[in-house]
Amino acid sequence: MKLITTEKEYDKALDRLNEIFDASPKSKEGQEADVLALLIEEYEEKNYAIDSPDPITAIRIRMQEMEIKQKDLVGVIGSKGIVSEVLNRKRKLTVTMIRNLSEKLKIASQILIQDYELKR
Repeated sequence: MKLITTEKEYDKALDRLNEIFDASPKSKEGQEADVLALLIEEYEEKNYAIDSPDPITAIRIRMQEMEIKQKDLVGVIGSKGIVSEVLNRKRKLTVTMIRNLSEKLKIASQILIQDYELKR
């Protein structure tokens, strides 16, 4: 086995993994499946990486998932006006806001500390 470097090799590896996916982990095919899965994962990370959303998009997605309204973030982010400014990209998140949002919405602080553009 070797690293997957082309789309053709990737497709071939996926087909093979599909064939041996249910093999016993201790069998030769099971061990091959483990190695193939690692090679496929590495290829996908290099060629199909998905960027994480910017902080405001992440907050809005989580609000929707948790059925939280903008008013529910008053006190977490600040006053009603500050919540509106932040969610409308008119004000940047502060460290305190990031900590509070991370705890309340269960969003990794690494996502919330990313830079993003303000609307003027």
